[in-house]
Amino acid sequence: MAADTIQLFLNPTAGRGRAGRRQTRIVELLQQKGLELELHASDAAGDIESQIKRHVDAGASRVVVAGGDGSVHEAVNGILQSDNKAALGVIPTGTGNDFVKACSIPQNWEHATQLLADRLAADEAPRQIDAGRFNDRFFANGAGIGFDAKVTRVAKSIRLPIGDLVYLLAIFKTMVGGIVSPSVQIAADGFSWNGPLTLAAFCNGPWVGGMFHIAPTASNSDGSLELVIAKPVTRRRILTLLPKLMGGEHLAEEEIVHRPLTSLTIKADAPIPSQLDGEAQPLQTDFAISVLPGVLSLL
Repeated sequence: MAADTIQLFLNPTAGRGRAGRRQTRIVELLQQKGLELELHASDAAGDIESQIKRHVDAGASRVVVAGGDGSVHEAVNGILQSDNKAALGVIPTGTGNDFVKACSIPQNWEHATQLLADRLAADEAPRQIDAGRFNDRFFANGAGIGFDAKVTRVAKSIRLPIGDLVYLLAIFKTMVGGIVSPSVQIAADGFSWNGPLTLAAFCNGPWVGGMFHIAPTASNSDGSLELVIAKPVTRRRILTLLPKLMGGEHLAEEEIVHRPLTSLTIKADAPIPSQLDGEAQPLQTDFAISVLPGVLSLL
């Protein structure tokens, strides 16, 4: 494997199958710049992660992933689990594309591919951004426990071709099953929480679910995570908070607690759902979360 060969990983199912339909054009745009490519397709959950780790272990230094936030999540874990270093490029072909928004990458996949091809051909230096650690996993854009993690599980089961609206529909479906999570203890430097909550989000970027501006002050290059806690609320209050949440105007609401942190621990009274970059995780009771400043190189 040539060291300067670009390893292109594509999830054909991302964006309800849009990534697969765009594969030929993505390859064409990259090769027009004279770039040497090796294309790798994903055929199962976790496949991109394992393939990327294997290639980075073998010396790959430039990795490009075409997919959504789930594909980015796998790519980041594949890179950061390796003892070697590799830079990551992202072509957005998913549903929410929260990570590319946080990185100011164009959401138009064709425009993003062209810009990335130009940077790769010019051998421009990557920029360094933060990532997060959540127990033994990494996350690129954000993590959460409680209601938003429940919504994530429901959203994955909805197959309607409605784009970002899938997350809004998932919220309404999740509300039927209840809002408040079990009591949790959160401990961080200068901050603590003991009691029930609706959700706790740990944000490296400002957006979740494509349309929710949950942490408008978050930046993935400032060496911190934004903690956003929603206190226990009713279903009716959820409905009135949603427009504010979508517009990033919720931080001053009395039910919201918000502050930057670099690390924290959580202990729940019972196993609770969690999500990383929109990917549901096994039910757990204990969590250790921290920011990893500048650990990720972005092409």
